[in-house]
Amino acid sequence: MPEIKQHEYALLNEIAQDSLVTQASLSDRLGIAVGSVNWYIKRLIHRGWVKVSHLDRTRLKYDLTAEGMAIFTQRAMLYARDSLKVYGKFRNQARTVVAELKKRGIRQVQLEGEDEIMDIMRLTCIEAGIVLHESSAGAAVRVVDGNYTIVMSSDKAG
Repeated sequence: MPEIKQHEYALLNEIAQDSLVTQASLSDRLGIAVGSVNWYIKRLIHRGWVKVSHLDRTRLKYDLTAEGMAIFTQRAMLYARDSLKVYGKFRNQARTVVAELKKRGIRQVQLEGEDEIMDIMRLTCIEAGIVLHESSAGAAVRVVDGNYTIVMSSDKAG
């Protein structure tokens, strides 16, 4: 797959959603200067991923070419694949932690964190019958260095 910068992918995404988008609105949506938008669009046109047509003297229409759509789709598929790998990693970790909680006889736990990683742990606990509490005198689970960690109440000080 050809190398594609994040801004190029973001532009392909915006153009795929609205072919009548202006460079000024692309600048606002993506948080980059209009001059940079213009440069990136010229680069996408040169690569053959976008074609431009004049609707009138002042309005342009951008369309993804077949090759541009293929690049866009391929990048989206790679992102989805990588996301599923990350989900699978955390799901397996969560199952291991829940098994350890059950082995220790812990049936209720506090989850420390409100992100997607803790959502995976939340789902795994619910499926396993572990009761979730806002605060716990017993055990908590948090993410430390990208891994779930069981923290016992005696370890929580500090």
